[in-house]
Amino acid sequence: MLQFLVRRLMGAVVIMFLIGAFTFFLFYAIPQDFAQLSCGKNCSPENIAVIRENLGLDKSISVQFWEFMVGIVSGRDFPVGHCAAPCLGQSFATGDFVWDSIMDRFPLTLSLTVGGLVIFLVVGLGTGLLAAWKRGTVVDKIVSGASMLLSSFQIYFLGPIFLGIFVYSTGWMENPKYVPFLDDPWKWAVGLLLPWVVMATIFTAQYTRMARSTMIEQLQEEHVRTARAKGMPQRYVFFRYAWRGSLAPIVTILGMDLSGLLAGGVVTEFTFDLAGIGRLAVDSSSSKDLPLTMGVMLFGAFFILILNIIVDLAYAYIDPRVRLA
Repeated sequence: MLQFLVRRLMGAVVIMFLIGAFTFFLFYAIPQDFAQLSCGKNCSPENIAVIRENLGLDKSISVQFWEFMVGIVSGRDFPVGHCAAPCLGQSFATGDFVWDSIMDRFPLTLSLTVGGLVIFLVVGLGTGLLAAWKRGTVVDKIVSGASMLLSSFQIYFLGPIFLGIFVYSTGWMENPKYVPFLDDPWKWAVGLLLPWVVMATIFTAQYTRMARSTMIEQLQEEHVRTARAKGMPQRYVFFRYAWRGSLAPIVTILGMDLSGLLAGGVVTEFTFDLAGIGRLAVDSSSSKDLPLTMGVMLFGAFFILILNIIVDLAYAYIDPRVRLA
């Protein structure tokens, strides 16, 4: 297990380096004067030259790339001050350090992800197990039909409907907003409850159908039928043998969904006017703020790699047939 973890971490470092190199040279290959973008339209050549020097754009591409990669590990010095590691550069638009801008938005995106995750896992897996337990009954048909219907909806469709009903028409809920958890846990939960419910509604349908199908498949496996033949209680067989075997594909999909949510729920944040990492990525791309865009991409790639490693490690516990040398 330890050797596997070390190999995966070393591979993740190499992949992050390749992603950083690809994004750097891809963006800087664009025929655009970034100093001009940072300075604005009505800017004198002297000011452009000063900005180009302050941003390090007067150096060769290879030197800029080396300083960028070294800055991620050990930090960099800018005219405005020292950028501590991991330093992802300085924003062209605001002059703020990229890592600081990402960390300012990360708590909101993390809160959206965790809240939605808890709801759709509890509800989705619970209803999926219920449908598998009551296979062929009215309960199974209702759950399956509801999941099929909800899976056709999207956040940008349900979001405005929920806002119109619960916020603008009835006034039962306040307009979604982010309050730091440590400042007021109750306001934190109330302010993000509506986005959580909308996100959970979309994902619950997917996990309900997956939990039901994987459980029904596991119930047909030989080891489950053998346990039944030995006279073990149905409930014990269901949760001790079939449920554990059905978790592997669910964990795989969960890892991809979770990494995507952490990398930035762009649609959710725009729908509810929340300023998270997804909103930051869109704004930086619109303003051609390449250091900030690169930083968000690398941040998202980092989470995707880490979560994939966690998913692979989870297989060893979930499925004893998996052997990691």
